[in-house]
Amino acid sequence: MSGADAATADRDPGLQPERTRLAWRRTTLSATVVAVLAAKTALHGGATPVSVLAAGLCCALWLAFLRIAHGRIATLAAAHRPRALAPPLAAAAALCTLALAVCGAFLVL
Repeated sequence: MSGADAATADRDPGLQPERTRLAWRRTTLSATVVAVLAAKTALHGGATPVSVLAAGLCCALWLAFLRIAHGRIATLAAAHRPRALAPPLAAAAALCTLALAVCGAFLVL
């Protein structure tokens, strides 16, 4: 084992997994607020089919993000040395976040 490998093996993550877990929770809370506001906006002042569809898409994206975030939070809480987030899940979380923002903007405009 080389010196760099030994340093990596002995690395103490400290509070980083806890900070990351809390960041996932904050992001999930933000996504929840967006989904609720999207539903409220879609139903306020008469619901059109397009606004209901956009609100439904926001809710579906929120559920997808919630599933990814819950899995990551559980992994971070359970392991002393949590494994890295798989790239497809990271991409899916980023896409859900971006799509939520786009849907929310569409409902506001």
